[in-house]
Order: sequence, then C-alpha cells, then structure tokens
Amino acid sequence: MSDEQKRILENSLWAIANLLRGKMNPDDYRDYILGFIFFKYLSEKQNIYVTELLKGEDETNFKKVTDIEVLEALREECLIKLGYYLEPEELFEAIADKGNNDIEGESSFILDDLQAVLNHIEQSTMGNDSEEDFAALFEDLDLYSTKLGREPKQKNEIIVKIINELNKIDFKLEDLESDVLGDAYEYLIGKFAALSGKSKGEFYTPQQVSKILAKIVTLGKTKIKSVYDPTCGSGSLLLRVKKEAEISEFYGQELNRTTYNLARMNMILHDIHYNNFDIKQEDTLENPLHLNQRFEAIVANPPFSTHWKGKENPLNSTDERFAQYGKLAPKTKADYAFIQHMYHQLADNGTMAVVLPHGVLFRGAAEGVIRKYLIEEKNALDAVIGLPANIFYGTSIPTCILVLKKCRKADDNIVFIDASGDTNFEKQKNQNILRNSDIQRIIDTYTNRETIEKYSEVVALKAIAENEYNLNIPRYVDTFEEEEPVDINTVMQNIKELESKRTELDTEIAGYFKELGLVFS
Repeated sequence: MSDEQKRILENSLWAIANLLRGKMNPDDYRDYILGFIFFKYLSEKQNIYVTELLKGEDETNFKKVTDIEVLEALREECLIKLGYYLEPEELFEAIADKGNNDIEGESSFILDDLQAVLNHIEQSTMGNDSEEDFAALFEDLDLYSTKLGREPKQKNEIIVKIINELNKIDFKLEDLESDVLGDAYEYLIGKFAALSGKSKGEFYTPQQVSKILAKIVTLGKTKIKSVYDPTCGSGSLLLRVKKEAEISEFYGQELNRTTYNLARMNMILHDIHYNNFDIKQEDTLENPLHLNQRFEAIVANPPFSTHWKGKENPLNSTDERFAQYGKLAPKTKADYAFIQHMYHQLADNGTMAVVLPHGVLFRGAAEGVIRKYLIEEKNALDAVIGLPANIFYGTSIPTCILVLKKCRKADDNIVFIDASGDTNFEKQKNQNILRNSDIQRIIDTYTNRETIEKYSEVVALKAIAENEYNLNIPRYVDTFEEEEPVDINTVMQNIKELESKRTELDTEIAGYFKELGLVFS
C-alpha cells in the first residue's frame, strides 16, 4: 500500500469518527469507533481464513454454508488459529445488511443483534487458550447509551450509519502487510489522545518518543525474546518495538480497564497471536502480575509523578523490588518506584528505557538515595536523554529518557544528551515534533557514546559522584551560547556621534520655530 493509499484509509476512518463528534467527548466516541473497526477486522480476518479452508468443498462461500458438521469443523479451526469464532449471520457485512433492510415487514433495528454478536465473540472463546484475551473486550461499547440518542430509533440510526460507512471500506487484509490497518488504528488512537488532552492522553505515547525507546532497547539485536511495558496503556509502545526487531512474546500491565481493553484489541489487530501476548489489568506497583519473569526489553511511559501507597503499605518495605535501596519512593511521586520495578524485572542481557519528568534527575531525599544506589551500587544507569518540552499529550513539561542495563559494556561512564534545544525539533501549532533526523541523531549519539559540543557529553562516574549524583543535564552538557564581546570604545564613539546629531537637529528645529514666530521659554 502506498503512502497515499494509507493516508486515504486514515482519513476515511477519521471521517467516520467525526460522525459522533459533538455528541460526546473524544474518549467516549473513541470506544465506539475503535470497537467497530475491531469488530470489522475480526469479521474480515475470519472470512478470509474460512474461505481458504473451504477450498475444494461443495460450498465455498462461508455465508451460504449450512452443513452443521462443516460449520463445527470451521469453528474448531478458527478457535485454534484465530482464538474466536463468528457464525455466518454474525459477520460484519450481515449486520450492515440488516441495518439497510427496507423490505416491508422486516426490521432494520440492529442494536440487539449487534450486542448479541459482540457477546458471542467473547463467549466463543470460553474454555480455550484465548479466553482471557477476549474476556469483556467489548464492555465499553454501550449500544444503549443515551449519548447516542434519547430514543432507541435515534441510537439505531447513528450506529447503522457508522456500520454502513465502515462497510464501504475494504481493509484488504489478504493483500496487505498485517501492520497497515494496525498503523491506521494507531493513527486514530493518536488523534483521540490529542483531542482528549488532559490526563486522557496518557494512555498513548507519541510515536516519535516510542521510536526512540524502541530503537534503544533493540540496539544490535534483530530478535528479542520478550518485551514488557508495566504501564502499557493502549499497547502502542510495545507494538513500536515490534517494528525494530522480531519479538517472540509481548507482556504488559495496565490499571485503567478501558485502556486495558484497547491494548488487547490493538495487539490482536496488529496480528499478534493470542498465545504470544499477555496483557493484564491491575495496579503494577501494588499487584504486579509478571513478577517472576525477566524481560529482554522493557519500555515504559508511566504516569508522571503519580501517587502510590509507598510506606502506607507495610509490604513495600520488604518487597524484593524496593527493599535493598534503603528508601521507598515518596507517596506523592512514584517515578522511582516504577524504575525499581522495571529494573527488578530486567533480564541480565536486557535494556530498559523509560520516559520520566525531569525531577527524577535532581530531586533529593528518598529519591536521591535511590538514584545514588542505582548508580553507585548497581552501576545501572547507561544514559540520560533530555527531550524537548511540549511533545506529550496532556502536558507541556520537558521530559527525559533514562536507559538502564544490568550488564553495561561501558561501565565507567554515563552518556548525557540534551535534545531539547530549538534546533533539535520542529515547532508546530499545538505540539513540538521530533523529526526523523532528530531521532536518528539521538540514537547515533547514544550508540557511539559521543561527546558533541552543546549536545552531548560522556561523563565519568567519578564526576557524577562529585556532583552528589545529581543528574541535571545542564551540569554536564553546556548549551550556553556566548554573546559576542562588546567593544566599549566603539559604543562610546557611537553615543557621541548620536549626541552631536541630536544637537544639530535641535538647532535646526529652533530656527524653524523662530521663522514661524513661535517662541518657547
């Protein structure tokens, strides 16, 4: 698919989303649009698969198959291969056809049928390995919400309109690379995040930042056994790593139920087999659900300086993730608790990259103790990368990326990169954007561990210790622009010349006043 075709697909999907714009908040109509796109994807994916299975049979059109034994055999194959099953009359196209029904005496009301289909998708997985991945997946898609209209007829009309518009788009799944529709889905998620603003955008990490993290944790590798995100949001960051290396297994945990559902949809829609991803819903710090596993790559964009229980939970002081550091992260700032959790779950041959607010670089008290321990005792910190302000949805604060490893090759220094300067990004109307060239410069500088004037510095651990483990980037990367020296003699000469000209002008103006007979005392 060409870039132009991809753009058309993205614009077409966004135009459908705009059918609900104005009726409800962006994070509300997001659930409907992404949910229906996902339903259409499942329908087309299965139809392609069963069509292949039916080759050589008496009836090769799945929609016309009525033989019970054939349908049962198809169901079993679909559950093994796809993890779910739709009956012929439950396909997206069949629902759309009913919504357009204009035959007298036959109903075009589809809400009840559509709800039954969505329920059946989940029910079809029960007792199978895919059950957990599909459980309650459509629970946020409320077909009877008053936000769609006051009367059932109004609700039905808007849903039918959305279904019809989606039905006009052929996802062409059999002809495309699996990530093309997935990329369009990511495009929509990003658009919704931008519209939602506030903290609603925290479920999505901008692709430019995701790209940096993904490239860092996959450097020098073409295959990664496992990637993990403890605050996975919509799953976009995990999927970005997939673009940089072949990934065997994806793991994530997410607190927000709606976002957790979105992450699972995102995985499936990107053609990740249900056996190859494990996304959990729970508080990662209080109830980690992958604690006994170690991951080769870890990426995260945790909620900045969020609250956690800290000392209020007595178990935290003896938790193996936190106990050895001597201090717990403060209750009002969980940033270092997330760092400790991630580092605990990192494999010996792994790399972790995490986005955080700048405060983690220099705040003292308990955070200073933890920071010192990570550097002095663990020798874990490999790089500190400062990013421009205003590149995240919902916040304009400058952020940084910390890179940590358990077995560092360059174990006597830390690379500091200041990519926040005006020449290192593009200013746009509402957000600053890192261009591909900006991203590549960061990656190249980190990879080569280069010192570049006013951009990066390779700093010895001794110097970090001398600065009392304060990691504030300006301490190490001098971006100060010296002003040109001022020639005082020249300035004084210019002032004298201006004074002389002023005296001449005053005399000339006084002469004009005298000719006019104007006298001022």
